[in-house]
Amino acid sequence: MSLTIRRERLGWDLAATALLIAVVALIFADGESFAGSRWMLIGVALAVYLLYALGARPYVGIHEGVDDPSPLASALLQIALVAVLAAGTAIEPSMLLLQTLVLPLIWMTSRSTTQAVLVTIGNGIVLALAYAYAGDFSADAVSAGVVTTALSAAFSLALGLWITRIAQWGVQRQTLLTELTAAQAGLETASREAGALEERARLARDVHDTIAQSLTSIVMLAERARVDGSPAALELIEGAAREALLEARTLVAVASPAPSADSLGDALQRLGDRFTRETGVRVDVAVSDAVLAREVQVVLLRCAQEGLANVRKHSGATSARVSLTVGDAAELTVGDDGRGLGGVTIDDDRGFGLAGMRDRVALVGGTLTVQDTRDDSGGATGTRLAVRIPLHPNEETA
Repeated sequence: MSLTIRRERLGWDLAATALLIAVVALIFADGESFAGSRWMLIGVALAVYLLYALGARPYVGIHEGVDDPSPLASALLQIALVAVLAAGTAIEPSMLLLQTLVLPLIWMTSRSTTQAVLVTIGNGIVLALAYAYAGDFSADAVSAGVVTTALSAAFSLALGLWITRIAQWGVQRQTLLTELTAAQAGLETASREAGALEERARLARDVHDTIAQSLTSIVMLAERARVDGSPAALELIEGAAREALLEARTLVAVASPAPSADSLGDALQRLGDRFTRETGVRVDVAVSDAVLAREVQVVLLRCAQEGLANVRKHSGATSARVSLTVGDAAELTVGDDGRGLGGVTIDDDRGFGLAGMRDRVALVGGTLTVQDTRDDSGGATGTRLAVRIPLHPNEETA
């Protein structure tokens, strides 16, 4: 049993005991209507107290989860309370004082509001008749009984309905609170799952754009070394492997492998030089002097890496060019003189490269376009990849 229920029952116990003492004192203060009436009234008071203690008390605190009384138990208990109180009132009208306990017990042991209202009205009618009986049905006794019990019933109905409405509001509020708590828990779970998915996507992009590209370089250089066994090829393999190891360590440390704030141009130049050494394809790099936000630099460098990786794998080009201009927006282009796209578009599900690049660019509010370059006759003369990222004023420095 919870502490709240124990405290509530203790309050009822004290109130019922105090009422019993007050009624007994009133009985002894008044004279007897007839021989033995005093002890009959004391019996009535004790009967009401016992009906509370043995019948109604177990249902105190039912809003805390105790089972409701059965329909039969509820009906029998309420009939007994009304009958005992009516008997006492028929002997002595002052026994109506016991209504202060009986009426709340009626509401507490009712299984519905309708039952409580009907029993309260019925109790008023029965007590009015008992009051009139005590006065030999004189006009004064009838009117006094009707007025007294009507006022008691009206007050009981008003108070009972008000308390019932408050209890219903409390239940609704608790239900809403439970639903809100469940919704918040669901939202937190969904947020965590979305965050986990976003982080996995970010890691997938980083692995593809860094380690996977380095490993591809190592494989191609190893194939060259198998053919000619040149020390230069072995040196390139060692350099590519060291760079892949550094990138792997950086990813494990959850640190962005971006260049420092003022070295994007140097990073692009090194990227072009290494590409030329590894593939023999000449790469021209032209970069504007500007200081860009670290997040923007990461995107631009990754797009340049992926663009040159596609030149290596698909273009058959003899030369490539990387350019970066900075104004109201940072614009990166990677072009080549190869065979063109061959009908491939960004939306084609042919790998992670272009789609991953598009997603990465979109995260910083930029756009990605890939298209063939054509000569005057309309023939494809290569491919041009363009990235445009709008800049906020605080993202660049003159």
